[in-house]
Amino acid sequence: MAVLQVDFVSQCLMRTVTIKVILPVDKIAKMNGEMPYTPEKFKTLYLLHGMLGNHSDWIDGTRIQRWAQERNLAVVMPAGENRFYVDNPREGAYFGEYIGRELVEMTRKMFPLSDKRENTFIAGLSMGGYGAIRNGLKYHETFSHIAGLSSGLLMDDILKSDNDAPMPFMKRSYYESVLGDLSKFKGSDMDYEALILNLKEKGAEIPKLYLCCGTEDFLADANRRYRDFLKAEGVDVVYEEGLGGHEWDFWDTYIHRVLEWLPLDEGSKGLNSGNVGIE
Repeated sequence: MAVLQVDFVSQCLMRTVTIKVILPVDKIAKMNGEMPYTPEKFKTLYLLHGMLGNHSDWIDGTRIQRWAQERNLAVVMPAGENRFYVDNPREGAYFGEYIGRELVEMTRKMFPLSDKRENTFIAGLSMGGYGAIRNGLKYHETFSHIAGLSSGLLMDDILKSDNDAPMPFMKRSYYESVLGDLSKFKGSDMDYEALILNLKEKGAEIPKLYLCCGTEDFLADANRRYRDFLKAEGVDVVYEEGLGGHEWDFWDTYIHRVLEWLPLDEGSKGLNSGNVGIE
């Protein structure tokens, strides 16, 4: 399994950015000498971390590396810097465009990734779950499938926020620094309900959605409300809950379920470290 760390200059963010990439190009022959199947162009998952995280979170916290190798899936993991993966013109930081357009274009230039919509997916956890939903819907012509794990669907909390919250990133001033004028949030391209309604009005193809949340997670009610909204609008959504909170044990289990939901290759095992995959 090839795991790469790449630095490149982003025009959307006007600085050098770092990404992690899982690329299953290095499978070694099976014990019988047969070479495992490797596609010419890889299906690709753009995978977003949550608040306080970085581009290494998913590899450090889950078994995504092993499962991506088994399923011939490329995984691209950018850093979101606590900025909710949205555009902020005031700061000249276009995180949404970076995720939905520039990162896809750049990684397709760098690596053997499929340029087909049906082979391009986006997912994330918590803040990254919101970012995946927002950018997967906004850039619906690029992504065919969206998965949100314990997604930070905080619109109601954001609109009612004040500066008395105990954590800095729960204060109204923080939300305003990232999202701009909160009076304009609802109905904007940061509003995950409005994005659905706009796509329906245009008759556009809405990506398939997968949502999951732990039953003990503080975000469970918000995710259930979005599930109900999507179903009421006739959107193709799979929703699952399981025992757990806002924690890596839950995300490790459910990112595997995301991969089972995605239209991936069956894959083929070869040898890798520890002789894992001997057949």
